[in-house]
Parts: sequence; structure tokens; C-alpha cells
Amino acid sequence: MELTLLGTGAPEGLPLPGCPCAACATALGGAARAATALLVDGVLLLDLTPGAALAAARAGHSLGGVRQVLLSHPHDGPAVEVPAGLPQPVRGADGRELTLLTGHRVRAVALDAPGSGYEVTGPDGERLLYLPPGGAPAGLGEGNGSAAASGGRGTYEMIVGDVLGRPDGLARLRAAGAVGPTTDVIAVHIGHEVPPGAELARRLAAAGARAVPDGTTLVVGAYEDVPDVPRRTLVLGGARSGKSVEAERRLAAFPEVLYVATGGTRAGDAEWADRVSLHRERRPGSWRTAETCDLVPLLAQDGPPLLIDCLSLWLTHAMDEVGAWDDARWAGGGERALRGRIAELADAVRATRRTVVAVSNEVGSGIVPATASGRRYRDELGRLNAAFAAECEHVLLVVAGQALPLRA
Repeated sequence: MELTLLGTGAPEGLPLPGCPCAACATALGGAARAATALLVDGVLLLDLTPGAALAAARAGHSLGGVRQVLLSHPHDGPAVEVPAGLPQPVRGADGRELTLLTGHRVRAVALDAPGSGYEVTGPDGERLLYLPPGGAPAGLGEGNGSAAASGGRGTYEMIVGDVLGRPDGLARLRAAGAVGPTTDVIAVHIGHEVPPGAELARRLAAAGARAVPDGTTLVVGAYEDVPDVPRRTLVLGGARSGKSVEAERRLAAFPEVLYVATGGTRAGDAEWADRVSLHRERRPGSWRTAETCDLVPLLAQDGPPLLIDCLSLWLTHAMDEVGAWDDARWAGGGERALRGRIAELADAVRATRRTVVAVSNEVGSGIVPATASGRRYRDELGRLNAAFAAECEHVLLVVAGQALPLRA
């Protein structure tokens, strides 16, 4: 089954006419995107958008063989002239299945937001799921497993949907078994809210997804281009740089993440409690939290992805335990004990089978601390970051909210 993406952009397209934002200013040439519309084997059109016939012609196809046009958006949108010979667009009723003479079957999928999703099964059995902007399948997480997501027929070969706008929907599809390691996840409905260029590709790759230019034809069931999700990632940055948000974003499309908070609680510190509360409110409801600095056993266990926030607080705890703030204890074995703990952690990261995203502070680029203990902490954090980064496939530095890949 072949899928041609006549457009891959948000309903208004990209660039947005008259918009001066950076994303729109750089969405030129091949980076420009028309409103999303999908042509399946030349016989099924999912969403009729302005200029669809011209877009099909540019991609080497014709709409002359289309036998069914289905709408997915929660509204009919602007008036679009239906090209001559094209069937009148309709919206499928949830749960209803339509069989075309060509052997294609289309089932309307109920969503948790306004709009209609469509499961398309080709004559040879390959299946794709198409979702409108802001939509994810309803009924997931209700004990029905993959049956809830795909009518009991297992994993999709391809998912086409709003990956960046609804990463939680992709997470729920994974939890239900509808998305597996070989599922090709294609991001569409791309607007000016997302960063352009390499940053778009990097964010999608972290979710196991990809974007393609308008006019691209894909073969449903061809798995060679499925991105490899990075297994170990270190996210560095200064205060309020956006490093924690970046780390959380990298796992937003995955279910059952274990958030490892190394800072714990601080009795009587209202400001710290507010910080912790903001972090918790930002996390998906399906994530669990463990407040601990005992990272090595967690890394050795099998289980869902770990988000460790952060290594700098882990180091503070470790330095407390070895007496690093006392010069005599430091010289009398504290330094050796701390280096042993860092080596043990690095070994655990090297050996772990879990997906891990860790956050740490990058310090030492400015004023030299005025105290010996401050300089000691700065130096040891630098050593810890280097040891941890050496065991990671991906290392990012976040500056002013911008993620710069140091190793990718």
C-alpha cells in the first residue's frame, strides 16, 4: 500500500501568511508545507485541501482514480472547491467500516478530541492509522490492550498524526501495543509552533518519529527508515536554561516513565516545594515518581524509561555522605570514596538496558567560587558530567532554551 503525502502542514499551512515568526521566515522551498492531505494508492483521499489536485500532479499522481474522500478535521474548514470527478467529501461515523471496490477497508476511529481518525487496511493487509490535528484515539488504557487501539488486530505498520502536538497520544498507542519497534511514525500537521530544520528532526527522532517533505510517497510496511530512539541521553544546561523541559520532552511520547527526583523534599522550604510542585504538574499523569539518590539499582533493573533529574543533586548527596566539605575527611579518604561512587554510576549507565535521560547542571564557565568547598563541587561536577556523558549515545547542551547536540 502506497501513501503519498500531498501536504504535511497545519491546517493553515507553513509558512503562515503574514506571520513574521522565525519558523515561518525559514519555511522556504522544500521546508514549506501545505495543509495535510493523504492519497492512498490513488483511490482514497484523506482530507481535501486547497490545491490538492495540483499537489498530486507535482507528486506524479492524479486524483482521477479517487473513489472516496474522507474528512478528519473537527470542522469543515474553509470552502474548498471539489475538483471535477472527485466524490463529495464525507466524514466517517465512529466505528463504522467502509470497504472500497479496490479491496481497501477504512474504519472510523473514535478520538478523545473533536474530529475523526481513520484506520486504513490495504488489500494485502498492511494497516495505517491517520489522526487529525490535536487528536488521539479514545478508549485506550481501559484494559483492552491493542484491541482498544486497533480493533484487536495488533500493531500498525504506519501511524500518521500530530506527534508534536499530542505526544501523549503516541505514548498511549505504544502502551496499547498499537505502535511497536517497526511502526513507521510520520509527523504531520506541522505548523509554526515547532522549531524548523534540524531541531524538528531531532525532536521527532527522540520520539521514534520522522517528518517528510510534501509530495513524498511512502510504502506502508517498509521499515528501513524507522528512527532508532536514543537509549542513553545526558542533557546539560545552566539555571533556567530549559534543560528539564528538554529532558521531559524527549520522553513525552513514551508511557510509564519513572521520574527519578534526586532532590527529595526539604522541610520548611516553601520555595523548594513550589519548584517541586511545578515539575510534577508538568509531567504526564501516567509517569511515576521515585525520590531517591540510589541510582545504581534502578539502572540495573529492567523497566520503563528513567528520567533522572538531576545528577548535580545526586553529587551533592554523595559529597555529603563522604564528608567532602571537610578538608581533613576529604584528604583522608573522602575524595577516593567519591571517585568510586562516580565510577560505579558510570559503570551502571554503561551496562543498563533501560532507556535513560539524565539532567545535570553545567557550571564552571563563569566566576570562580570564592570558597574551597565551592571550587571542589564545581570540579567534581565537571568530572561527573564527563564520566556520565562518555556512556551516552546522545549529549545535549541547552542554552537559552535551545538544545545544541554535542553528541548525536
